[in-house]
Amino acid sequence: MTDPRIFLHRLFERAVAVADPMRSLAAHLPPRPEGRCVVIGAGKASARMAEAVEAAWGPCEGLIITRYGYARPCQGIEIVEAAHPVPDEAGRAATDRMLRLVGGLGAGDTVLALISGGASSLLVAPAGGMTLEDKRAVNAALLASGAPIGHMNAIRKHLSRVKGGQLAAAAHPARMLALLISDVPGDDPGMIGSGPTVGEAGTGTQARALVARYGIDLPGAARAALERDTGAIAPGDPRLSRVENVIFAAPSQSLEAAADLARAEGIRVEMLGDAIEGEARDVAREHASLARDVQAAMPPGAAPVLLLSGGELTVTRRGDGTGGPNAEYALALAVALAGAGGIQAIACDTDGVDGAAEVAGATIAPDTLARARAAGVDPARALARNDAHGFFAAIGDQVVTGPTLTNVNDFRAILIAPA
Repeated sequence: MTDPRIFLHRLFERAVAVADPMRSLAAHLPPRPEGRCVVIGAGKASARMAEAVEAAWGPCEGLIITRYGYARPCQGIEIVEAAHPVPDEAGRAATDRMLRLVGGLGAGDTVLALISGGASSLLVAPAGGMTLEDKRAVNAALLASGAPIGHMNAIRKHLSRVKGGQLAAAAHPARMLALLISDVPGDDPGMIGSGPTVGEAGTGTQARALVARYGIDLPGAARAALERDTGAIAPGDPRLSRVENVIFAAPSQSLEAAADLARAEGIRVEMLGDAIEGEARDVAREHASLARDVQAAMPPGAAPVLLLSGGELTVTRRGDGTGGPNAEYALALAVALAGAGGIQAIACDTDGVDGAAEVAGATIAPDTLARARAAGVDPARALARNDAHGFFAAIGDQVVTGPTLTNVNDFRAILIAPA
């Protein structure tokens, strides 16, 4: 095995590469349909997905909304960049255009929808009397609440005119094939991008209960929208009868690819799960305890052990720092391990963006805390302030990838050598 830090980076790079739509989408793409075919989509991987479609089909008609900096060159499909994770006017205007584009289609037409994580913020069509500013306030409140992604998306669906199956319903009676990259624990298609092509069984009453549970401070227009009848489309609605949803890339595939790379180096791999949720610092403490237990059971000279996990962790914002779930997990893991020898780790978001920062995540090693203190940085204070990105920037242990053009959520690897 190479240097452990370099090796951990290789594992992450392998996980990202396997989920690249240019490598994975074509096998799930049918022959190009006869008649009119419109390609639509949203998410951080959607422009790359559109690029892969045109590599197979040639120039296509369509409209894709992706994050600023995530556009790709396409031959016919229009790519619009908009803000993520808090929406902006570019996303709102493009979403209105997308709804108009599919609204005029007939039964002989086909829609190919390309959906990936990030679509929840990029597809912007506020419900009821909500304004864009209301929508921005809702997203900011959700992101700071500590609610898991499934609960955030359950609320979003009832505050939108496009989520919860409403995009698919707008395209009826056209046939729709939705190709999805999963970034949600459990790979529920209804949770990916808040399910714009998937029916929603949840109710506004349930969404209001979630708002109360997490103490989310919604603007008045959003509270009023949740009191009215939801626009989300029920799963059995006839307008969804010609929709097929296919997940073609998921966290489990990326974790398994990383595991294969590790096994080829003679490392024993333990999978902790691809759908782990929870508060980042709490999960980190659990994983630190597990890593110590694994190391304690290793005889001298034993092969290294790799703990792999994915899913989507959350951060309840308590301080004024800059961070994200992966960096906060890494910082909390370093604090809990307290410099234990022989244990190193990486925690990154596969889309290259941890929280709202242009940073994928971070790595830790036995000397992380010592180097931080030598640089005048207090690990405990950084954790209390939710300033994990500031902490790792100060010691040079951030992982910065730029746009990865895919999104299969968190990637965490803990490498353990005998003590």
